Formats: sequence, C-alpha cells, structure tokens
Amino acid sequence: MRALALAALILVAPPAQGAFAQAQPAFEAKQEDVETLPDGPGRDETFYGCTACHNFSLVSAQGMTRRQWEDTIHLMVERHNMPELAEAEQKVMLDYLEKHYPPRTGRGGWRNPFAQ
Repeated sequence: MRALALAALILVAPPAQGAFAQAQPAFEAKQEDVETLPDGPGRDETFYGCTACHNFSLVSAQGMTRRQWEDTIHLMVERHNMPELAEAEQKVMLDYLEKHYPPRTGRGGWRNPFAQ
C-alpha cells in the first residue's frame, strides 16, 4: 500500500525546480537583421514592412510569383488589418520580392497556402 501511495505522489507531484530546470537554456528567437537579406533596391522597405507584423523568415521561405506576392499583400490588408501600401511603396516591395524570392522549381511536397 505504501508503494502505491508513493507512486501516486510521484505521478502528481510538480517537477523539481533544481539543477535540471536551471540546466536548460531559455528559448530565444533568432534575431533577424536587414543586412542578412540580399542587397538591392527595396530591401529595407520590404524588410521593415514585413517585420512590423512577423519575422522575415516566414517571407523568405515562400517563393512566389509577383502576382502571388501581390495577392498576399492584399490578403494581409483585408484579413489582418495591415495598412494599405501606397502604390509606389508596393511596387518597390514587389520588385524586391519578385527578384529575390521567386517561385521555387523542382520541389515537391509543401504547397504555399497563399498561392492557391
């Protein structure tokens, strides 16, 4: 009976906060920097425009056509309350995205949810 009570106590007791908890480093998101993006016209505008709401690694993982990038911007304006971009600002960003993050070829599997 004692063994059963001890086993129950072990199962419901909170974990120890000793050396084990201190040995695990706290999670830290990787700091992104505009300088890590490909250089070119529109780099700063695109980086700061996108990272106002999310990290740039989300953007750089996409790879879309100019039309898909434009549709994505419109989707974010409509669904996520992103401020509407001035026509000139949107052109600069689309030029940059089209050049540096075009559609990927020869890769199967994952499908971009924004490109559908």
